[in-house]
Amino acid sequence: MISYRPTDDLSKSAEITYQNMRSYYEHYSVDWEQPKILEQIQGLDNWDILYNDELIGAIRLSFDDQGCYLRDLQIAEPFQNQGLGAKALSQSMQLARNLDATNLRLRVFKISPAQHLYIREGFLVSSEDERFLYMVQEIS
Repeated sequence: MISYRPTDDLSKSAEITYQNMRSYYEHYSVDWEQPKILEQIQGLDNWDILYNDELIGAIRLSFDDQGCYLRDLQIAEPFQNQGLGAKALSQSMQLARNLDATNLRLRVFKISPAQHLYIREGFLVSSEDERFLYMVQEIS
């Protein structure tokens, strides 16, 4: 069973991100170690993703006058491709909706298979650069 709670240990959350994203950082020669991730996620709206009470991922949101920005959606590798990312994305939409955001924005590496999840779930590409797709979905 999947559940969510406000993050209680940012270090564990940052470790999941580092493990998931390391290959992308290496691909793009980005020096982005766990302490840097930890520094960047402080001050965000951080949520743990739990599966049968085990920490398996993270949702990170920030809010501005343009809506909600999904800064991170991470599912630990052993739990990927089981529909948990789609459920976490739905939870992200609900969290944004609860705070009256009108849209949910995100960016995803072009080489990431996660872009297929976002497209399947109704996100549209609003722009792109050499590394990222920038995507958005209106919140109803």
